Amino acid sequence: MKIRRSLAAPCGPDRLFAWVEDLAVYPQWMRLVHHVGPVTEAEGLPAWQVELRAEVGPFARSKVLRMVRTEHDEPHRVTFERSELDGRQHSPWTLRATVDGEAGSGVDESTLTMELRYGGSLWSGAVLQRVLDDAVRRGSERLLGLVSDEPTR
Repeated sequence: MKIRRSLAAPCGPDRLFAWVEDLAVYPQWMRLVHHVGPVTEAEGLPAWQVELRAEVGPFARSKVLRMVRTEHDEPHRVTFERSELDGRQHSPWTLRATVDGEAGSGVDESTLTMELRYGGSLWSGAVLQRVLDDAVRRGSERLLGLVSDEPTR
């Protein structure tokens, strides 16, 4: 499955990138990301344990992933990929954030495009897909509020 969403933000790319380059800050704006904690680096690359959680009425579904930052081109692109250390075969997860805009141009505008690719079944089914879409919409609104109101992170 592949999900791709974009948003236009009223800030320069540096400010926007600061909110997507570190998974530890995602819970501040993306409710779907329930908890994030740093874990042992992989081959010198930063890594996090990420708990994703979705609630549907009284039920909750969660998934814990070990994600490694495999690309970091500040302030334009960051990529996180699932990298478990248990020796078992796991479904792939890749999250890529691309920020377009000219740093230092004096124009307070940039565009964020997020792409999530995953091979598992966590979000299969129409109900969970709606929950995911709603979480992404709300997270986008929170992120816009943060980059609009805050001088720096």
